[in-house]
Amino acid sequence: MASGIYPIIGYQDAPAMIEWLTRVFGFRRHTVIEGDNGLIAHAELTLGSDAIVMLGSIQNDTFGLRVPREIGAMTGGVYVAVDDARAHYEHARSENAEIIQELTDNGFGLRYTALDPEGQLWGFGDYRPAR
Repeated sequence: MASGIYPIIGYQDAPAMIEWLTRVFGFRRHTVIEGDNGLIAHAELTLGSDAIVMLGSIQNDTFGLRVPREIGAMTGGVYVAVDDARAHYEHARSENAEIIQELTDNGFGLRYTALDPEGQLWGFGDYRPAR
């Protein structure tokens, strides 16, 4: 049986974050389902051939989701394997992404980390776990 892991992120301003993630990190809109009052009920963004992240607007959330900037802490992040980490980093930097860890070769594939405007941690590198 095949399985996959797909991060789910709640955002206060999901429409703005979809625009930001596509412009700055190169994600593409796969599915965007709008809800009431300009909110996003569900969205799926892709990067490359196999990376998918799901997101939506935080609204009366039964999961208790909060954005990191709201609570002043991070409890995790999203790692994305990319084909050319240097080019990805240069593009994110040119779009004024908040880089937390500069481009480096740390020996285990994570090349750089950045925060999105709502404080979610994103890591990018060339490491792909073996299957």
